[in-house]
Amino acid sequence: MANEFPTESEPQKGAYGFFAKILSLIFSGDDPDKERRRIIKELGKILSKSKYKFYKPRSEEALPKLARLFYGIYKLIAPAQVMLDHADSSQIFKFILIENEFTEEQMALKDSFSEEAIRELIKSRSDRKEAVSGIKDNLVKLYSIFDSDRSRKIENTYALFKIFIEFINLDYYFILRKFDSRFPENDFNYNPNFEAINGDYVSEDLKDFLEYFPLINLDSDWDSLFDALQVYKGTDVISRGSWKKMVRNLSEINRSHVLEQIVKHIDQNPAYKPITQFSSENIVESYLNKLKTQTEMTIQKVIQEERSDKIDKLVIQVFGTTAVSRLNYYTDKANLSFQKKMLGGFLHVVPLNYLKAFLLDYVKKDVRDVVNLLIVKGEWPVRITSQQLSESFASLLQTAEELVAFDESLSQEGEVGSQLWTVFKRSDRDPNSMTVLRQKLKELNDKAYGYIQQSGRNLVVIGKNLKACIEDYEKVTPEMITNWKQIDASHPGDVKTELVECYKKLYYFIQLIQQYLKKKTTNDEK
Repeated sequence: MANEFPTESEPQKGAYGFFAKILSLIFSGDDPDKERRRIIKELGKILSKSKYKFYKPRSEEALPKLARLFYGIYKLIAPAQVMLDHADSSQIFKFILIENEFTEEQMALKDSFSEEAIRELIKSRSDRKEAVSGIKDNLVKLYSIFDSDRSRKIENTYALFKIFIEFINLDYYFILRKFDSRFPENDFNYNPNFEAINGDYVSEDLKDFLEYFPLINLDSDWDSLFDALQVYKGTDVISRGSWKKMVRNLSEINRSHVLEQIVKHIDQNPAYKPITQFSSENIVESYLNKLKTQTEMTIQKVIQEERSDKIDKLVIQVFGTTAVSRLNYYTDKANLSFQKKMLGGFLHVVPLNYLKAFLLDYVKKDVRDVVNLLIVKGEWPVRITSQQLSESFASLLQTAEELVAFDESLSQEGEVGSQLWTVFKRSDRDPNSMTVLRQKLKELNDKAYGYIQQSGRNLVVIGKNLKACIEDYEKVTPEMITNWKQIDASHPGDVKTELVECYKKLYYFIQLIQQYLKKKTTNDEK
């Protein structure tokens, strides 16, 4: 390796002081071109005396030793080129770089934000709000891990990684083929036969190299970078000892400015200065923001899945199936037309559909039978209780009729529907019609939600009274209804069983409808 990376133990004394003095004359003389030629001539003398025999000023040729320099680099970094293909765009490597120095406790904290861990935590806690609050508290703890020192170290290591990637991905093979046209790619068993070539052929290549070459130095924390890359690839991507030896030799070459001088001489441009390429990226902030966003999305996903699962179970308990369809016009099918105009359309299709089915299929039959049994045959010492039960049931029957009429009115021939769809068709060419359409949809949605909300309140009243009746039935001395024995004797069925079954049905439906009432409240708060 020593032969592949030539070194110069001591730069030529006095050369740079004289050279700097010459440069100061570039714009001061009467003949700038003459001054330029003089400086180029001095550059040629400096390069002729240089111990780095990379270039022959007299013939302006790049020499085989320059090729040997690039060959040594290429031989060392070629495996890393393959192993780290596309690594610069890898999110996984960024995570590894950030998490590589986590303690076991910190890693466990980070793992608590996985979907599996979040799902398990939420399911294991009876209080969902407490579970979500705990997850958010852990996020704050994770943020606190990244103090300024740790963040700075991570950012510096990632910046070094970007430099390393750019350096190893320079097209060394392309450069070497100019010195030996038979040189095979990635075949280091081949003994190259490098020849001197016209300096113009490598001037641009040297400029590309000089963009990153000065950034490769021994002071950088290469071990932290290579530790992270080892975790990323599962093996060392490069020989650390050979890399550091190469960096040491390159640092000496860099201090000599010989490559920069060669470019100046080839291009006859003493004003040339390499512009080093360096880009920084705040990967810690991106990491934390991404983790926070993913965590919040996972929480919402798990909660939504739990809610959907709970709704499905409640629907089956109430209706015996999830295939419930009672609405004819206030439907998701109608919403397809509204979606084309970027409108929300009918917002309460699902709960209104369940409500209509429950009112028509259950309230008008089973609930009516139980309420009639209690109101007609029961003796109520306190009439206000039976009156609440009677009024709430009557209100439900009224809602059932109104809901059927509401749905039918939305047909294209219906009173409301004909107006709605006329405005809908006109909205393509009349912006004012779009405003009217939005207002009409809001009014319809408010009305639909009103049915759900009012029915929910009435069902709760009936449910509470039924529960009280069941408890009263079991008392030695009943207080709400005093003639349970007479009711039992005259009723063909089992009174308590019918009360309990009716109460269960109401309880499950109230639980179902509250899922949508809660969601509406949450959305309103937002």
